[in-house]
Amino acid sequence: MDRISPEHRSWNMSRIHSGNTKPEIIVRSLLHRMGCRFRLHRKDLPGKPDIVLPKYRTVIFVHGCFWHRHSGCRYAYTPKSRINFWEEKFSRNIERDHEAKDKLKILNWKVLTIWECETRDMQSLITKLKTIII
Repeated sequence: MDRISPEHRSWNMSRIHSGNTKPEIIVRSLLHRMGCRFRLHRKDLPGKPDIVLPKYRTVIFVHGCFWHRHSGCRYAYTPKSRINFWEEKFSRNIERDHEAKDKLKILNWKVLTIWECETRDMQSLITKLKTIII
């Protein structure tokens, strides 16, 4: 049973946005400090990647652990109500992610996925981002 009212739950969900999230902004800031130039949310590429680095022919998806089901992550919990709804939603998200990644690889783009929880450790995130530039 949900502990908050449907109206308040609706309000909470309306505050969740798909673009320009805090983890995405952290990654963009680090890339900018590293001297990388990039484009955001290119609609002409499969999956509309969060960050596109044309010079390196690389795209970066910054995934939320909850929405994209980061395996083994404590933030990838499943809500206790409407379990069937959530399982279907999560499986569609995962399927869509795989399709976009496969299409990008066919187009010879390198794909890097950064998880929301990885943005909490700046040093390891910088190390991961440097793999693009090297």
